[in-house]
Amino acid sequence: MKQPLRPFEDMRAALLAAATPLSAVEEVPTAEALGRVLAVDQLSGLDVPPLDNSSMDGYAVRCADIAAPGTRLRVAQRIPAGSVGHSLEPGTAARIFTGAPVPHGADAVVMQELCTLDGDGVLIDHQPRPGEWIRRAGEDIARGSVVLTAGQRLGPQMLGLAASVGCAALPVFRRLRVALFSTGDELVMPGEPLPPGAIYNSNRYVLRGLLEALGCQVSDLGIVPDSLAATRAALREAAAGNDLILTSGGVSVGEEDHVKPAVEAEGRLDLWLVAMKPGKPVAFGRVDSPAGGADFIGLPGNPVSSFVTFLMLVRPFILRRMGVEDCLPKGIILSAGFDWPRPDRRREFLRARIGEAGRVELFPNQGPGVLSSTVWAAGLVDNPAGHAVTRGEPVSFIPYSELLS
Repeated sequence: MKQPLRPFEDMRAALLAAATPLSAVEEVPTAEALGRVLAVDQLSGLDVPPLDNSSMDGYAVRCADIAAPGTRLRVAQRIPAGSVGHSLEPGTAARIFTGAPVPHGADAVVMQELCTLDGDGVLIDHQPRPGEWIRRAGEDIARGSVVLTAGQRLGPQMLGLAASVGCAALPVFRRLRVALFSTGDELVMPGEPLPPGAIYNSNRYVLRGLLEALGCQVSDLGIVPDSLAATRAALREAAAGNDLILTSGGVSVGEEDHVKPAVEAEGRLDLWLVAMKPGKPVAFGRVDSPAGGADFIGLPGNPVSSFVTFLMLVRPFILRRMGVEDCLPKGIILSAGFDWPRPDRRREFLRARIGEAGRVELFPNQGPGVLSSTVWAAGLVDNPAGHAVTRGEPVSFIPYSELLS
């Protein structure tokens, strides 16, 4: 009996429903938290900026002292960044630099380009308004406000924000531990002789790179021979001490495809076959072990199929397990610079990039083994099942920036 294909959206929803977030939390220095997932909301213990300060190099003044442009004021003090001046007396100005606290009594800063030095004084060639070029205390961040929310994957700008409120360390979820292996007697590692009928194992490098880019702790178990016994042994080894087992190849129904029956023998298989192209033979389940076992995801062996199914199914699953709430990639609507008259009955993810005219272009060969297409492309067109595309109509383009970070 032919196995029915699970709709893509149903498969992804089922994977996310099964993705139990990690609970273990560790504290790491803020400088080492890049890519980690924040476990606890971070509140600011101070106002940023802490004092009213100048956003320009210039002169701090009292607006009431400047009745008209050309007013001369005596320069009574100099306030560089990192120092604090004294109260500004009426009829005087303070030379001030960007980031320096505005002295008490001053209510505006006049940029230096609108001023002319005149002995021990300065001619103010501009009539300022109260508040001009002053950054108010707490303007960026108010004391007690939430600056970072739990469930965010920390980027460089977030580390800077944490540092700006004095966070020397951050509570993050521990790294997801992933065991990776490939199956296939035809696979050979780069650097080894390539016998007739053999191919170099590219999936190992692609998948390991994708996992490490997500911040996973990867155990690379290499290539497993095409036998049921060897595959079962590899699954048992991988389930010990890991959260997820990720494989490529061996999840179809050929006589040499042993991953599916091996998983069923060592645990259970919950999901299999998804209506997406490329990438139909995707499997999900659980491998048992005395320590509790590990989730299992099996990907196709074709290089592009493995790459695309990771990006569209495995990546959201991993992010959700890491504690990320917003884990789905976001597409942008652009005009198609191509015709796609013969769509598949499955949902398609087409390798594409944005051309000079701002329209989406397709790589000419969309075959599942054409790995060069993934390098040429800058993202994927998400095309609904059975949908023919006519040049000029809107399509959903998911850029690599949404998929590879």
